[in-house]
Amino acid sequence: MPYKEFKVEKLYYTIGEVAEILDENTSLVRFWAQKFPDYIRPARNKKGNRLFTADDVSNFKVIHYLVKERGMTLEGAASRMKDNKSGVDRRVDVITSLNSIKTRLTEIADSL
Repeated sequence: MPYKEFKVEKLYYTIGEVAEILDENTSLVRFWAQKFPDYIRPARNKKGNRLFTADDVSNFKVIHYLVKERGMTLEGAASRMKDNKSGVDRRVDVITSLNSIKTRLTEIADSL
């Protein structure tokens, strides 16, 4: 689950940027946005394109972890997020940090 790093400095992320962060296609991001309306609430610009906040991106990461990494159904993931979202958030944050450290160490090892 090596997510691409994103900075919380941006106010909104496009569906393409979210798909790139998750390393998934845009149709899956759109599908998850529809299936998890309690956690993902995209705004729309004048053209009607979906725009996601940093909180939405964090929720996408949790959904991705539960569905893709843990193999949960959409209903199971929704239930887990409802019951223990903070615990899942911490786990995703730890995994993301560890993957980032692993990437940095690999880069250092390759440069030696």
